[in-house]
Amino acid sequence: MVVLDLKGKSPATDYFLIATGTSNRQTRTVADEITQLGRGRGFRIFGRAGYEQGKWVLLDFVDVVVHLFDEEFREYYDLELLWGDAKKLKI
Repeated sequence: MVVLDLKGKSPATDYFLIATGTSNRQTRTVADEITQLGRGRGFRIFGRAGYEQGKWVLLDFVDVVVHLFDEEFREYYDLELLWGDAKKLKI
């Protein structure tokens, strides 16, 4: 799991959280848990995409965008390289 600090780099969000699931079911379950956790802490989800396929699920909480990939999609899109100048935060 990686958190990229995009403040000042992206006009759309402040942080990307990027993680890899081992199966479509696990990716959807993690998406559900993150959504519930966000709601419990007062964060409203603005949008969700890719949930049905479970290969790349995007959860948009405005200030934080969560990307949950399967291994193939994470390697293909390589967001860490795309945002290579962003600071990686330790969590």
